[in-house]
Amino acid sequence: MSEPRYVFAGPVLCQRAAAPFALTLSGAGVAPAAGSLTLSFSGRAPDDLPATLSGAGVEPAGTAGYRITSGTREWLVKGGSLSATREVAAAFYRALPPRPVPAAKRFFWRLILALAASRAGLVLLRALRR
Repeated sequence: MSEPRYVFAGPVLCQRAAAPFALTLSGAGVAPAAGSLTLSFSGRAPDDLPATLSGAGVEPAGTAGYRITSGTREWLVKGGSLSATREVAAAFYRALPPRPVPAAKRFFWRLILALAASRAGLVLLRALRR
């Protein structure tokens, strides 16, 4: 089974760090990984990779590692593995909309907030609390 190809839309931030993740690319991905996309590589990062790329793509390069392309240029991350993280909150909340608040609970909180808005209501709430 082949690994997916990741494509970024717009600017991509390239950050170098110490092991285990020597290189991290972060930006906005396009379908199927739309939204915020972060790719972390554990292989050896290329020395001539700039700090930002535009419209980068990442694909496996066989056993050699991973190929990063941007425009007409390409870089090879040698060896290691790739860890992909994407923001899925929007898709999650589209699939699972929040449940409606029961009418009794809405009435209760409206009453509490209305009481808290007046001095006499605050006295009553303090008395009920004890």
